[in-house]
Amino acid sequence: MATSRRLAKLGAYLLPHWREATLGVIALLTVNGLGVYIPLLIRSAVDKLSIQFTMSQVVHYVIPIALLTSAMWLIRMASRIWLFGIGRQVEFDLKQTIFEHLLTLEPAYFATNTAGDLISRATSDVDNIRRLLGFAMLSLANTVFAYMLTLPVMLSISMDLTLASLAIYPLMFMLVHLYSDKLRNQQAKVQQKLSDISELIQEDISGISLIKIYAQEENERHAFAQKNKNVLTANLKLATSRNTLFPLIGGLASVSTLIIIWLGASRIAAGSLTVGNFVTLLIYVERLVFPTALLGFTITAYQRGEVSIDRIEAILSTKPKIANLPDAIHLPIEQLKGKIQARLFSFSYPGSKTPALDDISFTIEAGENVAIVGAIGSGKTTLANSLPRLLDIAPGQLFLDGVDITKITLEDLRSAIAYVPQESFLFSTTVKNNIRYSDPLAEYQEVEDAAKIAQIHPEIINFPDRYETIVGERGITLSGGQRQRTALARAMLVDAPVLILDDALSSVDNQTATAILNNLSGGTRKKTVIFITHQLSAAAACDRIFVMDKGQIVQIGTHRELLQQGGLYRTLWSQHQVEELLK
Repeated sequence: MATSRRLAKLGAYLLPHWREATLGVIALLTVNGLGVYIPLLIRSAVDKLSIQFTMSQVVHYVIPIALLTSAMWLIRMASRIWLFGIGRQVEFDLKQTIFEHLLTLEPAYFATNTAGDLISRATSDVDNIRRLLGFAMLSLANTVFAYMLTLPVMLSISMDLTLASLAIYPLMFMLVHLYSDKLRNQQAKVQQKLSDISELIQEDISGISLIKIYAQEENERHAFAQKNKNVLTANLKLATSRNTLFPLIGGLASVSTLIIIWLGASRIAAGSLTVGNFVTLLIYVERLVFPTALLGFTITAYQRGEVSIDRIEAILSTKPKIANLPDAIHLPIEQLKGKIQARLFSFSYPGSKTPALDDISFTIEAGENVAIVGAIGSGKTTLANSLPRLLDIAPGQLFLDGVDITKITLEDLRSAIAYVPQESFLFSTTVKNNIRYSDPLAEYQEVEDAAKIAQIHPEIINFPDRYETIVGERGITLSGGQRQRTALARAMLVDAPVLILDDALSSVDNQTATAILNNLSGGTRKKTVIFITHQLSAAAACDRIFVMDKGQIVQIGTHRELLQQGGLYRTLWSQHQVEELLK
């Protein structure tokens, strides 16, 4: 069942390129047809020249054989171009499909599937399928045609000699069958070990600063050496199996030639076999040796391809948990005001018995500036991730302008919400391109205006190349505060009605954070701002403050009202005051 499923997948990969596949197969069939016909010409030449040898007869046979051999070579080259080209086309298609599919998956998927493993699948596994649909398909088709066209002619010349020469082949196929599962399992281990080493490289490159800070270079060397050794061990085991099987296949195939020579010589001596037929049978057996021996390499490519198909389909078969509902509606951003409501909203992470959010209800009016404060783990980030549906939330709990957010198309919902998460991720490109990532066609003046709102413009103009300065991978050349404000400028550029800042100003001083919050009412509309923070001085300037604890909103009010109420907010404020005094 698994094999038929994999073959069906291969058929699906090939279907868009059926024309090239058809041309390649026809060309191979023609090549093998010529490969059968040319030895028959040689037979005629040998038989006639053995009776009467003249130069004119030699030329009579040499010229057609030379022309047919040249045509055979040209057609074989064409078949290789078409069939190998299919492998490259499928490689392109698969990489594109995998990348586009990954873009549809929710962030939680990437928390459980490492970047190193996904990169390995999109590169080395796709490369294995390319080889399977290029080299393996060509060699398999060539083997089938070689046997299909050559055997009938061989049997017509001498049935007993042909059967004797092929008597060794059942043993050859038995060997292939015995090694098949072993090779597949060993290939799967190699692919997994390669994924492990890719994962380690990716993590170490991303965390190189941490490795330097804690002087863990030696530990990382040992970790890499171990994983590298695992790859070597797995490859050596696979190579041992291949180097045992393939020479056996080639050796057994060559035994056929010895059988023809042994039996054919006695037949010629007895006069029951002409020299021409003997030479023809010898050529045909030699023709079958190569595709038969090549069967071993075809098996390897197929075993690799089988493993890789499973690994790639594991990605492509994953359905996005967060997707547009069939009846999802469009809400143009121009029509949205930014009112947000939660009605008994609860959310639990998979496998957790304690809800991250527990029956919370609130209303944030359009244009209102609301701060959300609370201890770490109180549910603030979960709430922030729920609003743009980065989490798979149930319907009927969160509303934007009175519309259930699960019923709004994801594109419209996320266009309406500018979100600056805790980690200010920047791409390794210019400051300008990082800011206008949210709107790649934005003009320079729009980028500069967004930077001014985010209080980063004065620093950018002091950079060596100003807005054209390359920030390095993940913005490594910028300080934490600069990265956060650059990410904020990116969010401000789209001028969305709702802005969520999830501790996005933690690396900015309170004075600058307050100035930024005062600027957020700019743009073509007054934004609804949800400011998740531990900076209580900046939060105090907001219209209202929500205080969260253990997945619930325990207090709501202005800064003054909450201080009068006492409770958790007053405790947090007192701690904040002490921290400010100690600075």
